[in-house]
Amino acid sequence: MTIFFLPGAGGSASFWRPVSDRLDRDEDRHFFAWPGLGNEPAEPDVNGIGDLVGRVVDALEEASGPSVLVAQSMGGYVAMQATLAAPGRVRSLVLAVTSAGVPMDELGASNWRESYRSGFPHAAPWIGDPTEDLSTKLPEVTAPCLLLWGDSDPISPVAVGKSLLGLLPDARLHVLAGADHDLAITHAAEVAALIRAHLA
Repeated sequence: MTIFFLPGAGGSASFWRPVSDRLDRDEDRHFFAWPGLGNEPAEPDVNGIGDLVGRVVDALEEASGPSVLVAQSMGGYVAMQATLAAPGRVRSLVLAVTSAGVPMDELGASNWRESYRSGFPHAAPWIGDPTEDLSTKLPEVTAPCLLLWGDSDPISPVAVGKSLLGLLPDARLHVLAGADHDLAITHAAEVAALIRAHLA
């Protein structure tokens, strides 16, 4: 089994390292980076989120067996699209502070785009493109899903996690006190313990 770690729009493959280093498990691990996002250099064959989904699907199909997707923020949307495209290749999911395809504006989410542009002025413009509403497709996802949220996250408030909890057939939601959008970094030990329990 392989654990695939998917970052958010920051794009860095190092995002999930603090959690991975605390997992104490023997699975193969792969850390995705998103070309053109954050401070990652662009690549000519990546021109939208669909291209990122394609990379994840290819990796799932090349893996020796069903795999685990661990994803944060925008990476959770990529993970959900990949799961829908290759359901038999995903053993389980861990989704942190992500839309995963549900509309967030009506759930109290703040607009992240302006601050993102300030932090990453050279990021690819397609990061701000609208994403598909997957609400009607989420009930098709039967893989067990751990939802991780922080109670202090304005970008993806707990209401988003609760919406996903109601749509996914096999999901449980854990809310971390005092955690924000970067809970995988600030609460790495707690997040790793929750993931260990989920994989067990």
